[in-house]
Amino acid sequence: MANRNIVEANLEAVKELTSSGAGTLKKCFQCATCSVVCPLSSDTKPFPRKEMIYAQWGLMDRLVGNPDIWLCHQCNDCSLHCPRGAKPGDVLAAVRRYSFTKYAFPKFMGKLLGDAKNLPYLLAVPIIIMIILLASIGHLNIPEGKIVFSKFFPLIYVDALFITVSMLAMISAGMGILNFWKDMNKNSNIWMPSMGLIPSIISAATEIFGHNKFKDCGVNKDRYSAHLLVFYGFVGLFITTNIVLVLVDFFHIETPYSLINPVKILGNVSGIALFIGITLVALNRLKNKDIITTTSYDWAFIGMIYALVITGILTEVTRLAGIAFLAYLIYFIHLVVVFYIIAYLPYSKLGHLLYRTVAVVYSKYSGRRSEERRVGKECKSRWSPEH
Repeated sequence: MANRNIVEANLEAVKELTSSGAGTLKKCFQCATCSVVCPLSSDTKPFPRKEMIYAQWGLMDRLVGNPDIWLCHQCNDCSLHCPRGAKPGDVLAAVRRYSFTKYAFPKFMGKLLGDAKNLPYLLAVPIIIMIILLASIGHLNIPEGKIVFSKFFPLIYVDALFITVSMLAMISAGMGILNFWKDMNKNSNIWMPSMGLIPSIISAATEIFGHNKFKDCGVNKDRYSAHLLVFYGFVGLFITTNIVLVLVDFFHIETPYSLINPVKILGNVSGIALFIGITLVALNRLKNKDIITTTSYDWAFIGMIYALVITGILTEVTRLAGIAFLAYLIYFIHLVVVFYIIAYLPYSKLGHLLYRTVAVVYSKYSGRRSEERRVGKECKSRWSPEH
């Protein structure tokens, strides 16, 4: 008698995916239109049809250790052309959110960040920490005289706090990524890598910094410019922050810098790019609300990016205007938002950058990315939204 494999549906996992934005999951009847129209899907490892099967059965072990869920850029060509309105793009987005809880270290952080209702509690943590720190050094009052933020919150304490937070976030992210890599390796059973690890990393970095794959999106081409601005806005702010850290700590060149200082220009340009980019992201989601579901999780992320940029701009404006109380208050709020973004990065939507990068590297390393096709673009010309 032949051996039989019995597969049992994980209904709890299906419910969790459904509540996380995959509410159309059960409409899928496996026609494979999604895999046909996707320009990022390969001939030998097509997606997202197989992911839709796994999701319908709640087979999360086959999903979270699958790099293909991260190779999806949610351009939603598949969702537009789906004849049943199953929205595969939304399903894969829900799986990615589930992955954060799976790989979160510690585990409870993934659960906390996965629910937008916990936002007030998550913000309360940095507020309490910074108030206690300021109280302990006797800096809860508004400094007199010229507005210099280091008089209110000395840079030595800012550096100590944020370097510690950054290190903890790096450890958390590292643990999650290590487990993710192990699961991908276990699921693929690679015997001979297709490309060396270092060349794979270089190739992935070239792809990510150029946002090349976003250009292949047919329905949602606006996402290319939006994500590029958000990405390089963050890169510019990261570089600016580290330059200031070096200038202050090693060369003792104190802040604030003039508006024509190259470091200040880089920071301001990066902030403006981030603001424009996240605005385009929000507008794009509103414009395409019929084919893409935006959850409270998504809006919470967009809101925090707005908070980061707006408080940063207002901090500078109120300082230049000489409004001391507002300047120091907004600076404090800005630090809270920065703390939130850094500390919770491994569990938030910003963590996409980490996991997607690792998935792209692994896909090149394992050969999964070697047979990408352009058939998707050719097929789209034969389809219309009415199909």
